[in-house]
Amino acid sequence: MTAQEAMDPDARRRAGAASPPGALEPALEPAVEPAGVRAPGRRQRVLEVCGSAVGGVRAHLGDCARLLAQAGHDVIVEAPASALDGLDLGGARGEGLEIGPRPGPGDPAVVARLRRLGRRADVVHAHGLRAGALAALALGRRRRGRTRLVVTLHNLTVGGRLTTLVGERLERLIASRADLVLAVSPDLAERARGLGTARVELAVIPAPVPHPSSEPTSSGSTAPEDVWPQEGARILTVARLAPQKGLSLLLDVAAALSLEAEAGRLPAFTWALAGDGPCREEAAERIAAEHLPVTLLGRRTDVPSLMEAADAVVQTSLWEGQPLTIQEALRAGAAIVATDVGGTAVTARGGAVLVVPEAQAIAGALTTLLTDPEAGSRARLSAREAAGLLPGPEDLAAQLRQVVLAQD
Repeated sequence: MTAQEAMDPDARRRAGAASPPGALEPALEPAVEPAGVRAPGRRQRVLEVCGSAVGGVRAHLGDCARLLAQAGHDVIVEAPASALDGLDLGGARGEGLEIGPRPGPGDPAVVARLRRLGRRADVVHAHGLRAGALAALALGRRRRGRTRLVVTLHNLTVGGRLTTLVGERLERLIASRADLVLAVSPDLAERARGLGTARVELAVIPAPVPHPSSEPTSSGSTAPEDVWPQEGARILTVARLAPQKGLSLLLDVAAALSLEAEAGRLPAFTWALAGDGPCREEAAERIAAEHLPVTLLGRRTDVPSLMEAADAVVQTSLWEGQPLTIQEALRAGAAIVATDVGGTAVTARGGAVLVVPEAQAIAGALTTLLTDPEAGSRARLSAREAAGLLPGPEDLAAQLRQVVLAQD
């Protein structure tokens, strides 16, 4: 513990450090509250619950906790230490609770703890299938006087037959016990409605707050202007290197475009891929074996600068909720090509060229942007116009007040 943390207990909360397990306690009100956030209703005790989380799920968890605490509510966040580490919770308190991605021997203890905390809470807001199902088991069936249960569904269950069956069972459990399901994409919302969920809404995912460009974090990283060669087109993808992101599809497109460039039908190009994840080694091996013009950049913190410098930003995902990368690309005014999956169209708001997740379709859209200057200009203009329609923290605050806390 630092001297600052010893003198100021809230320093640990702002740093996202996990507190020891305990009962719900009043959260300290922040010194400054954003306009329009404070709720007119009574102060409520809110338990935010999440399993293993990265990227957009983790960011949304932090957004919900901060906004609820800023609105004067008492908020505790129960999540794995890895999710809480460095997460800005504002005036909310983080407590480590290990909820793994798959069922495990620790689940009964998790359910018991959520049951104990849930009895003292007014609302339990769980994020994801695993956390939602465990919270549903802890609170029991819907009945008068039971703590309100809200579940935000962030991902579609993908995998083999067994994984899919387990996912469907968790969805049915949540549908039968949740008072409200918030879905990050229209297809998830339709699934929840089809299972008989009491109430389903589309989740509000605010765009990340723009920050001044910062220095890259990966060792050996260079400035944006040095990522691509002086000559040739600049293509960029920002994604976690995981199967859901369609990396094999991305490399198929790169291979097809490379043949076109060698034949002189397309300008030479370099495809920069920013991000890290479990598929990095596999991707690197294929890039080397096929001599693909793809550069793995690793994790970057200068993404807005890279997007502004790129001729095209590409998403090849097989499924997405409301991708933060698309929101960032819209704000950067980039020409965007994205697969029309999950909630991508909801996020893009007309500011991206949407295609089916097939190599030929993606390659065709990219070829148009890279060879037709007017098409590129129109795409960038559409992105800038769509950026003005992106939801902000005030929109999420309104949803939390109106449907999560049911105060309006």
